[in-house]
Amino acid sequence: MYSLTLWGKSLEGGSLNESAQATAAMQADQALQTTHDSGWSVIKTTVWQHIGQPFALLLLQLLSILLMARLLGNLFNRMGQPTVIGEIMAGILLGPSVLGYLWPDLFNGLFPGDSLNNIYYLSQVGLVLFMFVIGMELNVSSLKSKLQETFIISQSGILLPFVLGMLLAVFLYKDFAASQTLYLPFALFIGISLSITAFPVLARIIQEKDLTRTHLGTMSLGSAAIGDVTAWCLLAAVIAISKTGSMMDSLFTLLLTMLYVLLMLFVVKPFLKRIGEHYRTLEVVNRSTVAFIFLMLLASAFVTESLGIHALFGAFLAGVVMPPMTNFRRIIVDKVEDVSVSLLLPLFFVFTGLRTEIGLLNTPDLWLTCGLVILVAIVGKFGGTAIPARLLGESTRNSLSMGVLMNTRGLMELIVLNIGYEMGILPPTLFVMLVIMALVTTFMATPTLTLIERFFPTRNKAEELRTRHQLGIFKSLVAVGNPVNGKVLLNVAKSVLDGSKNSLAVTILHVTEGTDVNLFSGDDFIEEGFKGVRHEAENLGIPIQTEYKVTDNVSHEIVHTTNDGQYDFLLVGGGVTMSTPKDRA
Repeated sequence: MYSLTLWGKSLEGGSLNESAQATAAMQADQALQTTHDSGWSVIKTTVWQHIGQPFALLLLQLLSILLMARLLGNLFNRMGQPTVIGEIMAGILLGPSVLGYLWPDLFNGLFPGDSLNNIYYLSQVGLVLFMFVIGMELNVSSLKSKLQETFIISQSGILLPFVLGMLLAVFLYKDFAASQTLYLPFALFIGISLSITAFPVLARIIQEKDLTRTHLGTMSLGSAAIGDVTAWCLLAAVIAISKTGSMMDSLFTLLLTMLYVLLMLFVVKPFLKRIGEHYRTLEVVNRSTVAFIFLMLLASAFVTESLGIHALFGAFLAGVVMPPMTNFRRIIVDKVEDVSVSLLLPLFFVFTGLRTEIGLLNTPDLWLTCGLVILVAIVGKFGGTAIPARLLGESTRNSLSMGVLMNTRGLMELIVLNIGYEMGILPPTLFVMLVIMALVTTFMATPTLTLIERFFPTRNKAEELRTRHQLGIFKSLVAVGNPVNGKVLLNVAKSVLDGSKNSLAVTILHVTEGTDVNLFSGDDFIEEGFKGVRHEAENLGIPIQTEYKVTDNVSHEIVHTTNDGQYDFLLVGGGVTMSTPKDRA
């Protein structure tokens, strides 16, 4: 542009004097600068106008939420804490408690009030998908062996904190809720909020602590699973009572809900089982079947929402009635879980964070009340679980560990709290206290379990080593990445002791890299992955044990397992990863 201007001026052919030429040149430079400035202004204005559009703003919100959730989730995971704690903290940091307090203009620009409905509805879709997965991961058949014990422990673990919660409501009602709700709905919601256990968080902790195949892990998962069913049925009743205002008026809603549950269990479930039989051995499920599953899920959620319970109850029920075939459930869970957990659930955490204004707790008395809520929640759940477990013959270590594990509330607690908040039963100040309680009880689980393990060791390692040497037992750990590799290494282990007087005890170890493996992927490998190794062991006449672990650090886990088990010999397949390609997918 500037060159064209000079060229044009040269065509003036001296018609202007030197003074006029200088003036014209100055004006041209000013015009060029003005054009340059106005161009940037137009660009900036255009960009900001487009960012302000609803869809562009939603994309920016998604980007911010997912980035913060992933960063903090990984940070807390490295600290040995469940990822969900970091994701909840991401919601609080992006909410009015931190971002809104430190940079109010940025907060209001990123989360304007009229844009929050988009986040809310997307988060609700995520919760529907998540509850569907939770229902599918509920393995009822695995509970039969210890059904009586797990039932007693789970119900007492709900009853005691529920009663304590209703007693606590007497103390809280006048100061926090008398002006906006009746006592009965308020007391019921306080009771149910103190009774919840987060089954998915508990399952992750058990998996990371390598307790999945232990007696403690089985009992804890079973109790949490039964408790989940009871809690959601109880929540359905609480919602019905809260919406109608009385027990009698809610009976009709509860009756319709029970009829729907019976329909799903005795009509829909047998029908779906026939579909599952077709996919018992197949590796993929066609799109028509997947579409049908999603239609059934949405229909179930719609029915329970229409009955006045909640869409999440219908989604959970839809997961429960899915075909029991592990392969079929694994395929469906793999399709749904990544979208719900990685993309949509962080929106729920942030939306909860937007409601959590920690600044509302602005007096010492309010913080003391918050401490009281946390104390009652911990004592109720811990006592309601640990004492019955001990009376049923569990060891002190297992009883204490179950009490700690059942105290993990996490995401499930936030779901209940948000339902109470949306119904106008839980006021903002109490909502903040209960969110803090959910964080504290979830955060304390892992370090408390570590303390229990330290003070109540399961065995005397020195005595165990001495006894093993006296009996002439040679312990060998074989770390395998796939069944073929396992067969070869098993033969190597046998050849090491050929001609020796020692007897061989072999443990086959497979480690999956990453901590985001769902329960069905683990069950699938335990059932199928070790088949070839077991068959080879039978041919060689070697008794073996199998171990399956999930970790972020494969080599560290192998070394830890070797040292903890005091193995005499370690075999690792050279050049072969300890996690199969399928596990990495």
